[in-house]
Amino acid sequence: MGYQFKDIELAKITIIGAGNIGPDICLHFAKVFAAHGVSLVLLDISEQALKSARTRIGKKVASGVDSRAFHADHAQKMLASICYSGNYADIAGSSLVLEAATEDDDIKDAIFKQVDTICGADTIFLSNSSHMRPEVIFRNISNPGRCLVAHYFFPAERNPIVEIIPGAETDPVLTANLMGLYEAIGKVPMEVASSYGYAIDPIFEGLFQNAIACLQKGYGTVKEIDRVSMDALGCGVGPITAVTLAGGNGITDHGLDEMHRQLLPWFKSPPLLKDLIAKNERWDIAGKGDHVEVAEDTAENLRRQVTGAFFALASYIADLGICDISDLDKACEIALVIKPPFSMMNETGIDRACELVEDWCAENDGFPFPAALGLAREAGGWQLSNVTRRTLDDVAVLTIKRPRVLNAVDTRVLAELTEKFTEAENDASIVGTVLTGFGIKAFVSGADINDLAACKTPEAGYRNSQNFQKVCNFVEALGKPVVCAWNGFAFGGGAELAMSCTERVCRAGMKIAACQPEVNLGFIPGAGGTQRLPRLVGITRAAEILRTARPVPSSEAVQIGLARAEVTGDLVAAAAGLVREIVDGRVTVARIETGPLVEIDTPEDLDIGHRSKAIDRILVDAIYRGAQMTLADGLALESRAFGKCIETQDMWIGLEVFMTRGAGSKAPFVHS
Repeated sequence: MGYQFKDIELAKITIIGAGNIGPDICLHFAKVFAAHGVSLVLLDISEQALKSARTRIGKKVASGVDSRAFHADHAQKMLASICYSGNYADIAGSSLVLEAATEDDDIKDAIFKQVDTICGADTIFLSNSSHMRPEVIFRNISNPGRCLVAHYFFPAERNPIVEIIPGAETDPVLTANLMGLYEAIGKVPMEVASSYGYAIDPIFEGLFQNAIACLQKGYGTVKEIDRVSMDALGCGVGPITAVTLAGGNGITDHGLDEMHRQLLPWFKSPPLLKDLIAKNERWDIAGKGDHVEVAEDTAENLRRQVTGAFFALASYIADLGICDISDLDKACEIALVIKPPFSMMNETGIDRACELVEDWCAENDGFPFPAALGLAREAGGWQLSNVTRRTLDDVAVLTIKRPRVLNAVDTRVLAELTEKFTEAENDASIVGTVLTGFGIKAFVSGADINDLAACKTPEAGYRNSQNFQKVCNFVEALGKPVVCAWNGFAFGGGAELAMSCTERVCRAGMKIAACQPEVNLGFIPGAGGTQRLPRLVGITRAAEILRTARPVPSSEAVQIGLARAEVTGDLVAAAAGLVREIVDGRVTVARIETGPLVEIDTPEDLDIGHRSKAIDRILVDAIYRGAQMTLADGLALESRAFGKCIETQDMWIGLEVFMTRGAGSKAPFVHS
């Protein structure tokens, strides 16, 4: 057995370093690869470190079973897949070796020189460094083309962000395949060009340096600075607390001094930090549950300081040009649990953001005003994207990329889709388009519920429905075929967007491919689901799926005609192949019926459980009356019915329950 992704074949993986992060990386690999029979070696020269790692992994696996994150039998496979070893000979035959040892270039160099003599020439070498360039780490490796940095974030088994940093001689095909591999195993990889500290740590450690500078200037106490940072930047803990809890004073001290030498004169480890380390002391951070009061004048000054620093640091990384700023925006939010910096600047107002940075730079010698921020001001804001485009020969591939919200769509995403589909339609070199979602969990988790909650009248609900329908209608009417590469579950508007595509292929084995959960929340589909689903799978089956919110697995989706096929392997490549077959006439596609359905069944007396009878009446009317109309008229009927839901008590009950208690809670509908 083993796991294969494109040219990467994994049968045995070694993780070197059983200290802080190595066991967590090993745990994630075990969770993903144990079912495929991939063996893991966690190697460390310290017997005590291995013993602690075994205990730590065991506790986390047991906790996962208790929380039902995975079944007990899978937990046993995970634990059985890991070998704990202090013998370097045990790494022989590894397909991939990931080093997670101390952040010291001589130690990493010594490790990889030894590994290089044991492993084959094609073994992939990864280093979980947080700062060092791959050219330094792998300077003595016989084949540097197979070497990269993979920078994980705490906690590595759960934090999805991984920075992928190729060196100057790294094979670009390997880089692309590793990016795809990490996405396929549930991570959110971001490619970053070789630069000391990469993209995220200069922001994280720069915020810490700025916080200590504020402390040194007497702008506030440690607790006050952290409290205001949390409020201003939306972070879970303040920068001083974050470094303290991660045990990162030493690494940060070294990192900031190296950034001073390699990046920008402003970066420099503060004397207060060096003194703290010398005395082996800790910062006076707030304890759990402590309430920190901050005087308003103190808070206002600190807000300007931390916000100005945040905007300046993110803009400096944009100046370096080492990564895509849309990716960096999302990665900061996920990895650091902080507001996305470029989005925050746009929301603040780009002129105001520039003022804050100008004031902060004037107070901080050695940090020039970032040129990229000036260009953003000229453009009216940072140009960010939630839909990426690439090409596979003559096929455009559009990927909805909003991993934090499982690719949910809002008005901005809909506008981007329209723009990028138009570009593909007008590009003579493109024969068709594949539409997919980022990752393996979700194609599109639905429409942004906040857009619906903002609708207070039937007219507003009608417009909301029409706006989403307009995009689906546009996709459906394109002259070039659009194939949905159904990579994960599609809920609500996601399923309706998939239905508007020319064809659909599913990732094989999905327990849930499609679901129209609207009735659980007290409203009905509004992006075409009541009209397209009956025309694809038949009115009786569609009505049952819509009225009960029953999930449809990928196997059933194929069986009932909602999808053309399940795909094992490269889903996007298969979808692109189908596009070409449609264009060449090798595959004939039955376009969705635009007229009335020939046979109209009588609504069944279904058990809808706890769901609203008032909403069910509106839904049944939309399904069965719409089936007697043309598709265009049926869609207009659906929009009016969607707006009608706003007049019911049950819609507001359902939304309240969803937004306060989550999707799994049953709303106490009153059926009116």
